[in-house]
Amino acid sequence: MHPLVEKAAGYVPELIERSREIDDNRFLPQELADRLAGEGFYRACAPESTGGLNIGPRAACELVETLATGNGSAAWCTFICYTSHLHVASLPEAQRERITSDQNVIVSSVFAPSGTAVREARDGVDGFIVNGHWKWGSSSHNAHWICGALTEVDGNGDPVPGDEAVNRAVFKPGEIDLLDNWHVSGLRGTGSSDYVARDVWVPAERMGSLSGAKTYAHEPIFRFPRFGILSTPCGAIAMGMARASVDEVISLAKEKTPQGSRRTLSQRPILHRDIAVVDTELRAARALFYNTIDEIWAKIQTEEPDVNDRLALRTANVHAMDTAVRVIDRMYSIVGGSSVFETSCLQQHFRDVHVASQHMMVSETVMELAGRVLMGLDDEAPGL
Repeated sequence: MHPLVEKAAGYVPELIERSREIDDNRFLPQELADRLAGEGFYRACAPESTGGLNIGPRAACELVETLATGNGSAAWCTFICYTSHLHVASLPEAQRERITSDQNVIVSSVFAPSGTAVREARDGVDGFIVNGHWKWGSSSHNAHWICGALTEVDGNGDPVPGDEAVNRAVFKPGEIDLLDNWHVSGLRGTGSSDYVARDVWVPAERMGSLSGAKTYAHEPIFRFPRFGILSTPCGAIAMGMARASVDEVISLAKEKTPQGSRRTLSQRPILHRDIAVVDTELRAARALFYNTIDEIWAKIQTEEPDVNDRLALRTANVHAMDTAVRVIDRMYSIVGGSSVFETSCLQQHFRDVHVASQHMMVSETVMELAGRVLMGLDDEAPGL
């Protein structure tokens, strides 16, 4: 087990204890987010050359899987922050060093391009006027720097071509409007509010580009499939919540005597079967998930991944998510009314996994794309 994963395990009891507080707050308490950042969780995946700990995609997924056994929102924020830190590499050197000089820095980001940037110098300083509306801005309430993916356009509104065109702005929190619209059923503590930029002037040193990122293209983490690094934490978090749900039912069943029965739930044969089935399904999904990550991580040390690698990674991840949803649903149902109370982690994981499963990175379209590749209808599938 990676030392960072061992540290994560130490947070699980606290996360369980504070789950109600985290939900009610609707974003992580700042002191908790600061401590998670201080442990290095939020820069776990980035290479050392950009201020990261370079633990690799497997250990990074194990990190959030472990945190998720305690609280899905804390795990989700960790995933968002360590993937956001990767994009520091696309920034000009001055801003990159400004961010990475603080080892406790919290960076959040929305990766879907949802804004525009028009070049405009002010007082002799190159910069851009940025407008945009980014949704699902997880961890933005805790962040010191907030990134938004965008498209550079010219004065006519047409996209500027080439790798030199900027594709990301890095905002100070006070430059944008964080909307109070994160009122949801699950993952309530992620603070995934929308944020809006209205004619914000951003200096060029805080704008990222593909050409900037090429400086670090030799780093293995940047050769790992892009959508793989952005999606696999979703499956890992779901599996962590599923394992916690199984463990909760095993513990609860030894104490609960269902109404109208003289035997504890743990003595019922149907529970014995269900526990064995979900445990097997979860172990199988987890084995496929991590074996696929390991195989591709080994490959990209010396060569580029191909469409079949991307297909294997994305489908293993969707399978992990789908399996976790089924496991949690069954565990939630089998213990009856005990699962509906806020004191039960089953209702927490039930709500959280059903929100996590709506993420675009684990949607049905992933399997549709994979099926097209398998049927020989698409040999590139850039969306995988």
